[in-house]
Amino acid sequence: MPDIVVMFFLLGVVAGLVKSDLSIPKAAYDTLSLLLMLTIGLKGGMGLHGNLTPSLVPELLLVMSLGAVIPLLLFPLLRRLVRLSLADSASICAHYGSVSAGTFAVALAYAESHQLITGPEVTLYLVLLELPAIMVGLALFRHFDRSSDTAHSRLSLLHETLTNRGVVLLAGGVIIGYLYGPMNGAAVTDLFTGAFKAILALFLLEMGLTAAETLRPIPWQHWRLLSFACIVPSILACFGIAAGTVLELPIGTTLVLASLTASASYIAAPAAIRAAIPQANIGLAMLASLGFTFPFNVIIGIPLYHQMILALN
Repeated sequence: MPDIVVMFFLLGVVAGLVKSDLSIPKAAYDTLSLLLMLTIGLKGGMGLHGNLTPSLVPELLLVMSLGAVIPLLLFPLLRRLVRLSLADSASICAHYGSVSAGTFAVALAYAESHQLITGPEVTLYLVLLELPAIMVGLALFRHFDRSSDTAHSRLSLLHETLTNRGVVLLAGGVIIGYLYGPMNGAAVTDLFTGAFKAILALFLLEMGLTAAETLRPIPWQHWRLLSFACIVPSILACFGIAAGTVLELPIGTTLVLASLTASASYIAAPAAIRAAIPQANIGLAMLASLGFTFPFNVIIGIPLYHQMILALN
């Protein structure tokens, strides 16, 4: 049986496909997403409390480099095989180099339910993968387009990415959790971390409804992109597995990293790319990332990556 939180995602998909009147108000969804990201940040910060050492630097630098390398590898594939425009190729390679906080939360819950050891630094992976991927995607577009004010665009994008609510909550949660630790901050942090799975379940219910909406009807004319969205995650997961193997990370940490490299952003990247590359069709990126890649990872991918890691150990 899949983790119980995954069943809430499937419930949302089924409800959406049968055109149920089930819906989660936007205000409630915004609250859930804020609580989820803040809780992830707090959990990571409390784990880092007393454990932040210089030995983490090579690991974090390698993770950051993955955020830059993945878009570079995907861009020519999207241009030549998927046959997308320059703007859409840059947009989607940035989305897939970036990460999904929802996938991270499911991978973390999976690791906990299977009692896998997970390093406290995994929360930092979210921020370290997000920024380089978006910047590289924009740089690729500017390199081949050369039609706008690059310096201004870079400054605007950097500001928007760093001040994105997800980055602020994740980074802020890490700092607060690190400063107070599990003991001094228990009066507040226990409330968030204790409700982590319940918050995640409701968040995934809404993600299921949204995924069903993007798939109704399935746009078969974009079959190349849909194939890309289903095949590429397992390939990208190998980058995370390879990095975890080289760094000799615990199985749980490697699983989370593999799940992140296999994921695609549907929150931070769309907001940043919409502002930086207005020619890009954000609907295509959402179709691929939320309609296909997210369900694949949540339902099939994470258990598959776990088995791949076990086969190497």
